[in-house]
Amino acid sequence: MSVATAVDRPSPAKPTPSPPRRRPGRGQGTYLLFLLPGAVLLLAVVLVPFAMNVGISFTRWSGVGDPRWIGLENYRRLFADAAFWASFRHNVGLLVAMAVLPTAAGLLVAAALFDVVGKRFGPRAAGVLRACVYLPQVLPIAVAGIVWSWILAPRGGALNAFLDAVGLGSLARDWLGDPDIALYSVMGVLAWIQLGYPVVVFMAGMQRIDPVLHEAAELDGASWFGRFWHVTVPQIRPEAFVVLLTCSIAALKVFGPIYVLTGGGPGGATTVPSYSSFQNFFEKTQVGYGAAIATVLTVLVLVLTTAFLRVQNRGEER
Repeated sequence: MSVATAVDRPSPAKPTPSPPRRRPGRGQGTYLLFLLPGAVLLLAVVLVPFAMNVGISFTRWSGVGDPRWIGLENYRRLFADAAFWASFRHNVGLLVAMAVLPTAAGLLVAAALFDVVGKRFGPRAAGVLRACVYLPQVLPIAVAGIVWSWILAPRGGALNAFLDAVGLGSLARDWLGDPDIALYSVMGVLAWIQLGYPVVVFMAGMQRIDPVLHEAAELDGASWFGRFWHVTVPQIRPEAFVVLLTCSIAALKVFGPIYVLTGGGPGGATTVPSYSSFQNFFEKTQVGYGAAIATVLTVLVLVLTTAFLRVQNRGEER
């Protein structure tokens, strides 16, 4: 009995070894190591130059010799400068041309390519047309600006020649040399350049929309525009916020097209704050004043970004 009892009695279970404890902060240190290159670049390329720019904005300096501290004098001069405020009014027009119009037109073009061209002719045809619309984004701005300068030239320009050929020669203008229309000409060029970016972003957003929503709306008798307005637009609202924000920032800091097309002229009709800062830095050798303009423009971009993000977060919460 004692032997049977000893055999039948289950042996005590061996304790399972506990997993090795990780040292606190070890994984976090690894993650921080991967973030280090980006942090160094941010510090060296953005934060340190911006801090130096802010410091220079409190001085009077020609770029040679020692800067002289003048406190807030550059900012007082800036806010009393009529040319500075005129450049901001010009920037409002560029906001319309680079943010509002491309976003609205890009949404319609993307919907047409995705819903009409893609379904009728296949995704390959829609992809080719999308690439054609996006092509101005990848063209060097110097090349695009020179080509548009040829097109809009008052004599021998393609646009004026076309107007003459169709019997509308009376509409021919000096598109980039007339102070009354130069800004609108630049706005048209910038809208053409900027259109491809919203189209690509919106088409990517439309791919994540559940097709069941469109099918249900179609069964309920909704037209194409009804499905677009009540299904597509609400679903791609995050993409719309991203496009508006990035295009608005690009409009506020636009420099290359102005430099290539008009050089801020004629008579300052197309000058914007970024180009005004460049002029004061390198042409007028008023480095402190140019730094003040750049600082105000940077603060404006930060405020605009914060406002956009807050509005987007509130929309997502709703």
